[in-house]
Order: sequence, then C-alpha cells, then structure tokens
Amino acid sequence: MKFLMYPHSWDKVQKTLEDAGHTLVDDIDDADCMLFNGKPDELPEIPESLGFVQLHLAGVDAFVDQMKASSARWANAAGLYDKTVAESAIALLLAQLHAHKPSTQAETWLQEELEAKTRFLCEDSTVAIIGAGGIGAELINMLSGFGPEIIAVNRSGNPVEGADETVPSTELDSVWPRADYFVLLMPLTEETHHIVDANAFAKMKDSAVVVNVGRGPLVNTDDLVDALRDGVIAGAGLDVTEPEPLPDGHPLWKMPECVITPHLANPLYSVRKRIGAHMLKNMEAFAAGEKMPTEVDVAAGY
Repeated sequence: MKFLMYPHSWDKVQKTLEDAGHTLVDDIDDADCMLFNGKPDELPEIPESLGFVQLHLAGVDAFVDQMKASSARWANAAGLYDKTVAESAIALLLAQLHAHKPSTQAETWLQEELEAKTRFLCEDSTVAIIGAGGIGAELINMLSGFGPEIIAVNRSGNPVEGADETVPSTELDSVWPRADYFVLLMPLTEETHHIVDANAFAKMKDSAVVVNVGRGPLVNTDDLVDALRDGVIAGAGLDVTEPEPLPDGHPLWKMPECVITPHLANPLYSVRKRIGAHMLKNMEAFAAGEKMPTEVDVAAGY
C-alpha cells in the first residue's frame, strides 16, 4: 500500500511500514492511507481515493465532524497507551492519597496535620474503573498488588476479568456512593460529556478521590472546584482537563486537594516508537477487506 504521513514525518514509522513492503508518498491523492499526526485544524481535505486515516490518538472526539464528512474509514490508536495511561492513573491516585501536593506546598513539616488525611490503597479500599476497556484491564493488573476491591463499569455489563464486580454504565449512579476512588477512562461522547458533575459528586463519599485520565470534559470543571472547595469530595487527580490546557491562575492549580499533570500519560516519544506497528496491523486488515483492529465507529464517535 502507498501511505502518507501528515503533517509530520516520523522516521521510525516510515521504516516500520517500508520494511513491511509499503511505499511512502508525499501526495495525498496518491495515497491509499494516511497517518495523521497533527491537530484537527491541520487535517487536509480527504479525497475519495483515500482508503483510511490512521490517527495517533485514542480519543477521536475532536475529529468527529471531519470523520462524518469524509468517505474514508478511520482508525484510532486504541490500545497503544494502555500501560502508560494505567500507570499514570495510579501515580495520580497515590500522589493524592499520600498528600504529595500539600506536603510540597507547605514548605514546612506538617506531619500531624497531613498524617490524618493520608490514605492507602492497600487498606480496605474500593476502586471504581469507569470505562473498563483495554486500559482498564491493565489498570486492574497493576492495582492487584495493592489489593483493593475493584468495581468495573462498562457499557455492556459483561464481566471484566480481574474485577470483583462489573456494573453496566446504565447503573453508574449506584456506584458513586459505594467506591472510595474513581478512575475515569470513558471515551468522550454526548452521553459521557460532564458525566461527573455536581450531582455525581453529591452521591460520593466525602473521602472520595476522582482521577481523570480519559478526556477532560468527562468532568464538569466548575463543579469539581466547588466539590473540592466545599469538602464534598476529598481530592482529584487530573491528566486531562476542561479547558485544556488549563489556564494559568485557574483555582485548581493551587488547590492542595488536586494533583495535575499536563496530559503526560501518552507522551509523543512513546507514540512515535509504537504507532508504526499499530498502523501496520490496520493496513493488513484493510487490504484484506476486513474490519481494522482499531477501526472507529464514526456514528458512535469512538
């Protein structure tokens, strides 16, 4: 197949695909498929001759309009970030439970005050994984050493291996009061936009911690600020935010109850290293007339 990379050329991807017998071209009209590794506003017009577009992102909500307007098929990078995102989720959760941010902000020894607020995953805790797909499976595996009870929430309600219980997303309201800690991994759709809002926070324990490594708009940011400020929940860990980037001076930056990393769970160096082999599998399936392993359901938006 003839492939195009746009707008950035990635040597490792080129080598992987060329070693497999495919040919790099520099004109989209000559290409059978394209790796698009830019921002949504950099996406070129998609000709009818282009078979499919491979995105280097797992979340494709920013491309929904372009996907629906084109005749091409689309594939995302689902699975590529499973381990890194799962590890990042645990890092954020532990940083919050172990009072890393207030300890650093204090610039003095606050042992007694912070000891009372410190919690441990290994001590009779329940973690709810909201959107328990591929990343969720990795997260469950990583959490097993800490020993928490795990509630998996997915669309189907079908059992998730390693979870103590699986709940369909239609029954999510029953999970908010039961878990101690929540990890958000859902794709962003009309149904999941602001799924964690003031109503959800009000149902949680006042000791709850919410970690978002999915998509920023899963959480209503204003409601999160209020919930942390008023003690409705105990803490949050965010690798994604709404808006993103989170503006300088936003209240969440200074709140000791909130740990923030600037979308570091899927670093670009890791993407460049692995997206070639990922795309190759999609190319092979496409050429065989099969559904691609990470083909996007354009109507569903993920």
